[in-house]
Amino acid sequence: MKRVHKIVLNTIAVGAFVSGSMAASAPTRSDHEITPNAQPSQRTEVHKPKRPQRARPFDVGTASWYGTYFEGRPTASGEPYDMYELTAAHRTLPLGTWVKVTNLRNHRWVLVRINDRGPVPTDRIIDLSYSAARILKMSGRGLAKVRLDLVETPESTSDFAMLTTPR
Repeated sequence: MKRVHKIVLNTIAVGAFVSGSMAASAPTRSDHEITPNAQPSQRTEVHKPKRPQRARPFDVGTASWYGTYFEGRPTASGEPYDMYELTAAHRTLPLGTWVKVTNLRNHRWVLVRINDRGPVPTDRIIDLSYSAARILKMSGRGLAKVRLDLVETPESTSDFAMLTTPR
């Protein structure tokens, strides 16, 4: 019992010694003070790293989707419409452009390739395929407020999607 008591006391003593020596070697305020004659250019200032600025969206507005009625019909690009591919229709973007579409209600996003022209209603900015709309979880009337961001063309030619968890 006496041996255990000694070990505990030695451990406490070593801990106090180490923490005391660390505090003694820590810089004090006087080590960093600037003399009154110092020029502003000689001062060492600490700057927080700046956050990378978020890119401005290409567009923000209402998205809709189209499905079975158009299945197999030719798109503006000439390929048949497939509601299970991650594609979309846009009025002005060049065909083949990749767009990141973010649902602003739940923050889910998907990458789609523009392969058609539309949407016909002028109050909408993009018409998504059925699969893209399902990934974004567009509920209710099939409309959602979205943000569009242009994306560089991926190396792979296949369609793909990326999801993030809601905040």
